[in-house]
Amino acid sequence: MKKGNNIHTVGIIAAIVVLVAAIVLVGRLLEGREPMLVQGTVECTTYKASSKVAGRIESMKIVEGEQVSRGQLLYTLSTPELEAKLRQAEAARSAAAALDRKALTGARRQQKEAALNLWQKAQAGLELARKTYERVRSLHEQGVVPAQQLDEASANFEAMKATEQAARAQYDLVRDGASAEEKEAAAAQVRQAEGAVSEVEAYIGDAMVYSPVDGEVSTVIAEEGELVGSGYPVVAIMDLNDRWVVFNLKETLMPDICVGTRMTGYVPALDSDVELEVSHIAPQADFATWSATRTRGGFDIRTFAVKAVPVRPEEGLRPGMSVVVDWERLSATEKR
Repeated sequence: MKKGNNIHTVGIIAAIVVLVAAIVLVGRLLEGREPMLVQGTVECTTYKASSKVAGRIESMKIVEGEQVSRGQLLYTLSTPELEAKLRQAEAARSAAAALDRKALTGARRQQKEAALNLWQKAQAGLELARKTYERVRSLHEQGVVPAQQLDEASANFEAMKATEQAARAQYDLVRDGASAEEKEAAAAQVRQAEGAVSEVEAYIGDAMVYSPVDGEVSTVIAEEGELVGSGYPVVAIMDLNDRWVVFNLKETLMPDICVGTRMTGYVPALDSDVELEVSHIAPQADFATWSATRTRGGFDIRTFAVKAVPVRPEEGLRPGMSVVVDWERLSATEKR
């Protein structure tokens, strides 16, 4: 019995030793576990300067890496075709303006005088025809002339009336000038020609391309002498005042964050930390970061793009830099 008690005691001691060793081992494993790191990339708004017109780059005013200001001239285009179109449009505008002046002023002085002379001549002929008709009628009443001669005098009198009225109408037309409709049409042609000139001038003005924002020139795609098409991005400008960090997070991490969540990220390029605040979470998952290999009990883990902005301006933070966040360091107040 004594021997059996000893064996039982030894077994208990061995079990206790194994338990203590297991506890120590687990503790060491927990202490030496690797943190769960999430890596993001710094991005910023990039503007691509281009022109609405095609042309050959005549002068490039900036170089890559240069700091530019809003409204600063970046490059100019040579557009001889637009210059020719402008001259054509200006000539059409001058012709339309001349027609408009003609419609407003009416006929020339010589034309007015000629029309007046014709009317006065018709008036004299009408007066002569009237007197002749009255004399012939008087003689016909006395029985001196036949009825046929009276009819001829009457017909001539009526014809001269019509001639006088036509001459007067012609004179009034020359004196008054164009009609209201003709004047309106002439004025519309002037406006149309002016619009064509303004359009060409706007295109010529767009041959000089200016910076849309304060920033840094990141890329100059074309050089002087190269031919570029309409809308072709020639200069890329980074707005370093509008920076953010993009993380592609697995959907299993999404319960830990929401818009407004703050986190601390480490920037290896600067060897410093940066405080970030989540400003946007993609409404739809993008791609799968892990695919299930079993049909039972497995599922694809998809990814959401999360955008976080620096809480304070960070000097030296540039696009393309990596930002690493220890996910376990998110405090309970930062998690949802």
